[in-house]
Amino acid sequence: MLNAVTGSSVAKTAKDAGKEAAAKVKAGLESPKMAFVYSGVQYDQKELLDAIKSELPGTALIGNTSFTGVITPDGFISGDNGFVGVMALCDADVEVAVAGMPKGDDARATGAAVAKEALKRAGKGCSPDYFYMVAPPGEEEFYLKGITEVIGRVPFFGGSAADNAIAGEWLLYTDDMVTADGVAVAFFYTDKPFANKFTGAYNETKNVGVITKLDGPRTLVEIDGTPAIEKYAQWTGQPIEKLMGGNLLATTITAPLGVKDRLGDLVAIRHPMNGNDDYSMNIGNNMAVGTAIMQMEGSVDQLINSVGETLEELKKKIDGPIGALHLVHCGGRRAGIDSRIDEVVKQIKDAVGDVPFIVEFTFGEYGYEDDGLNTCGGLMLSFTAFGK
Repeated sequence: MLNAVTGSSVAKTAKDAGKEAAAKVKAGLESPKMAFVYSGVQYDQKELLDAIKSELPGTALIGNTSFTGVITPDGFISGDNGFVGVMALCDADVEVAVAGMPKGDDARATGAAVAKEALKRAGKGCSPDYFYMVAPPGEEEFYLKGITEVIGRVPFFGGSAADNAIAGEWLLYTDDMVTADGVAVAFFYTDKPFANKFTGAYNETKNVGVITKLDGPRTLVEIDGTPAIEKYAQWTGQPIEKLMGGNLLATTITAPLGVKDRLGDLVAIRHPMNGNDDYSMNIGNNMAVGTAIMQMEGSVDQLINSVGETLEELKKKIDGPIGALHLVHCGGRRAGIDSRIDEVVKQIKDAVGDVPFIVEFTFGEYGYEDDGLNTCGGLMLSFTAFGK
């Protein structure tokens, strides 16, 4: 049977926070196999991890820095000095192998290398049943391609490391690595149920165009031959000056862009991040020329309510009782929700009851829908349930 316990802390020092959060886990769970760890950039992450390891020796750790806080059954956890949330798992019928490494020559090759290392640590000659991935914002799709080269198409979930101010201070880590630029994975081997619900939970609009020019995979230059910002301004009726520079990031939280997968089952949200002087847009994920891109829309109320709705959908997808929930929630959505974050906490608790869970706030989300390929997006929810 899968058992999970969460712990958290907002202690002033990384050492004290790590020990306090891990001690709560230790009191409720004997010899956990692995633990997800999400923390604030204010802490020295190595000091934090060392403190957690001192309380939970032999437990594989994986995680990253989270945007402004985490949510556990204790509520929204955040503090000026830092914060940490831990969710540990233990199940005799589940094997987990964690591996991570800094980026080498390129992201794709590093992804392949880390997958091989995880297989080695698992002592397996076969692919995992599903896996978790964490990377920094920027090259998530390329890390994923490298991993897929090694293990094939295996369902995955996870999110990109974040900081509190989009300042590039994010870090990802395992129990033996801390890096700003690299990738880490946790390979899970089990015959127990697993389900992931990956959604932006936005409404589609009739504003659709074809990507006609890119500058690299993440700079959208033209839609239908028109500069991207001009086209977006036409679609939304917003003045162009409101869409320039960093203004674009906040403006588009309730009106982002999206691309449909080849089957139409999933709209992967593409979050415009910065409006450039040439009226191009920096986008948070990869795109391709010749594909359709659509303006999406959703109110702050919808962002909040979608948490509970997505959890209800997730519960329908898993066959059997749920032992634990890992919830990846976009940091941009969190920023849009702002002071109403306690309403998100209520949504979760009303939907899941006493099931242990942890929420991290990311700068990129990963998941899949039905029989589509694994996908990376932004402004999304990637909610995962582990069978009990």
